[in-house]
Amino acid sequence: MKKSVITSGTKRQARQSGFVNAPVRPDSWVLIPALLLLAVGIVMVGSASVAIAENQGFSTHHYLLRHLIYIILGLLLAMVFRVIPIAFLERVSRPMMLLSAMLLLAVLIPGVGHTVNGSTRWIRLGLVNFQVVEAVKLMVVIYVAGYLARKTGLVQTHFFDTLKPLIYAGFLSVILLLQPDMGSAAIITVIIAGMVWLAGAAWRHIFVLGLLALPAFAYAAMEPYRLRRIVSFMDPWADPYASGFQLTQALIAVGRGELFGVGLGASIQKLFYLPEAHTDFIFAVLAEEFGLAGVIVVLSLFLLLVTRIMIIGIMAHRNERPFAGFLVYGIGLWIGLQAVVSVGVNLGVLPTKGLTLPLISSGGSSMLMIMLALGVVLRVKYELDRDHGVQHKQKKSLRGAST
Repeated sequence: MKKSVITSGTKRQARQSGFVNAPVRPDSWVLIPALLLLAVGIVMVGSASVAIAENQGFSTHHYLLRHLIYIILGLLLAMVFRVIPIAFLERVSRPMMLLSAMLLLAVLIPGVGHTVNGSTRWIRLGLVNFQVVEAVKLMVVIYVAGYLARKTGLVQTHFFDTLKPLIYAGFLSVILLLQPDMGSAAIITVIIAGMVWLAGAAWRHIFVLGLLALPAFAYAAMEPYRLRRIVSFMDPWADPYASGFQLTQALIAVGRGELFGVGLGASIQKLFYLPEAHTDFIFAVLAEEFGLAGVIVVLSLFLLLVTRIMIIGIMAHRNERPFAGFLVYGIGLWIGLQAVVSVGVNLGVLPTKGLTLPLISSGGSSMLMIMLALGVVLRVKYELDRDHGVQHKQKKSLRGAST
């Protein structure tokens, strides 16, 4: 009885102080835009995939149901990673370099890798294909965050310490170009370069390394099919029924949308004119059905999400948690860059690349990994809020003791 009285008294004091037993809620500025983007994706996948599913002999809601299953699995992964301490990710950051390379190489092993549309980027897992580069993107961010947390001062002053993570990026890019997947190679290289720059690397070092990487990507771009994509990107109307077909159809969809769109479900371009309408070119369908107004809303949600993620990274650095800060920076760069590239391809300002629009496009591997990464961001914010609460309580206790 005495123990229960003491416990209840302690709990009462804790409730009055407002620290113990007060749950740390997920960051609304991350959660709300992410959930809204997921909602937009559900609507657009449902709209853009009906004709494709019927043509392939599936139910009209086949791709929508599959999309919903991946979202549910992604939410579960995000919840799991929200309870994994960031210190654990820091401890396993070193092996991520080797593991990421091994995963990408495994795709090239006959019988292990699975080829779709001429590209060997997937591993067959039961009834589904998993695109390993999506997991590799997160592994890259974890490894580079650990490296920068250990070498921050050296990266700012020593050229070789700036060079090492970019050598790693170059090695992964070579493997990706063998698959081939130049889009992901470029994204990973820019993510690593951005993280190194945010760590304080000198501009001259980044510039020199950029010049060294440029010939390699230029050589890769000379592949005939890649060169056709670049030429068609510059003038898609020169060959609108062959190399420029995807881009011209996307531009027609965007143009038809005008200010407020043609209405949900009323897109014409998704009816077998626009290839990959529910994946790579879903933004064009969105622009056609919801117009400029819908485009502005979606871009604003991405801007809000990425900005908040980067702010959380700044908060982590201010609280002397460099690994958490670089980790969040990397995730923000990943989501932001992939969104920019996907939108740019749909609007005809970038060459055609097979990249999904995060949280919106139909794509199981991308959805799972993006949501897992957001779970990591929410974990970082949770630990920051928790530590802030503990520090505030300690200060209050010291003030009470002094009086």
